[in-house]
Amino acid sequence: MKIWGYWTTLGWAVLAFLVGQIAGAAIYVWWRATSLNAVMASPYDGVLVTFTVLVANPMMIAVTALAVRLARSDLFAYLALTWPRRRWLAIGVIALFGLIAVGDAILYFSGQALVPPFELQSFTTAAAQGWLAGMLVAAIVVAPAGEEIVFRGFLFRGWIRSERAAWPAIVAISALWAALHVQYDWTGVLQIFIVGLFLGWMRWRSASTLLTFLLHALFNLEATMETMVQLHFFR
Repeated sequence: MKIWGYWTTLGWAVLAFLVGQIAGAAIYVWWRATSLNAVMASPYDGVLVTFTVLVANPMMIAVTALAVRLARSDLFAYLALTWPRRRWLAIGVIALFGLIAVGDAILYFSGQALVPPFELQSFTTAAAQGWLAGMLVAAIVVAPAGEEIVFRGFLFRGWIRSERAAWPAIVAISALWAALHVQYDWTGVLQIFIVGLFLGWMRWRSASTLLTFLLHALFNLEATMETMVQLHFFR
């Protein structure tokens, strides 16, 4: 299987991200008949966030698939789109919820908010405009799909070619993934980085991006449930 080089892999990943973001913003501006300045003035609006995720992530997947096709490699093999063994599925789910429990406990006892302001604002505004169902699909399914294809699928394949390269690449990929979540404060970014390390390790040991997608979706589902509980019972 032909694999793109290190820098070319990064270039394709950056291109996929930029195409997705530009397409999402452009289509939203056209659809809402608004200006880019108005969009930038309310970046956490629930409809904007939902719409951008629903457009940007499929575009990211499309660009990534194009890169694999141009390498004349099998798409499913290149991106490790294979079912994991039951053993790794069980380990992943149990470890994920343990990680979430520890993370929430640290946030709670250190006086930090369990639900970031970004999530509260985006969910509130999405619900007010009738877009809550769309936001749930975007947060739990579409965003994990796009991010796992690009990070634990494409970047992982291009950067990890030996056992020695595994952990340095997992750390680098996790740092890149966390750095894109500019909507969170430093505690949120740190939590995402740690989850990225966990997902990278699971991808390495299980050889399955489908597993990391499932774990990512469960992580976002749990965060979504915490947000909804906060909005309904603790406002």
